[in-house]
Amino acid sequence: MAEPWYRDGLSFTCTRCGACCTGAPGYVWIDAEEVAQIADYRCETDESVRLRFVRLVGKALSLTEKPNGDCIFYDRDGKGCTIYPVRPRQCRTWPFWQSNLRSEVEWEETCKICPGAGRGEFVPFEEVRRRADAIRL
Repeated sequence: MAEPWYRDGLSFTCTRCGACCTGAPGYVWIDAEEVAQIADYRCETDESVRLRFVRLVGKALSLTEKPNGDCIFYDRDGKGCTIYPVRPRQCRTWPFWQSNLRSEVEWEETCKICPGAGRGEFVPFEEVRRRADAIRL
């Protein structure tokens, strides 16, 4: 099997700009454990978090969005992600999603929309692979 194009690692440092948290509607997939972590962080019950911030999409759970498409936990008034320490796996693994790593062209497109992708901290191949394998996006 051929080595992936990113075998030497990639660079990324989250700037907390919100580019991946705002704009067009989408899905932020979460599981029961992540709901519990968010609830604990916010000093709420799991049920309260589910009722206020989670929607069922088919058989999966996703965070809800504000009317403008922003993540329900993103604050544009300078606070950024209000649950950053316990943000879902999907958010923690960005931009190292399999869909962004399929090719150098896909990675370059990701770098155009994310000011932290392709810059900042060097992330070794093993860590890139670990994050990409943590979630299938």
